[in-house]
Amino acid sequence: MGGWVLEVAKMAMYMAFPVGMFHFFNQPEYFEEWVVKTRRAIFPPESKTHREELVACIRRAQGKHDEELLRQLEESDKS
Repeated sequence: MGGWVLEVAKMAMYMAFPVGMFHFFNQPEYFEEWVVKTRRAIFPPESKTHREELVACIRRAQGKHDEELLRQLEESDKS
């Protein structure tokens, strides 16, 4: 049919194509901008007000939890 030359050419293409695509698509300048945009979309930079709201919410939750524990402790002392 094709002979050994065709088989060698096919094998070279089978090996060179994936290696070439790997090299081409793993260049940082091709996807650096996309990675930065995606990272900022998924993990937006923290704002000061958002951080303060989060800390206030945590403190309120801890306060409620502490009050509940004190109430239970007082009830157990009465018994």
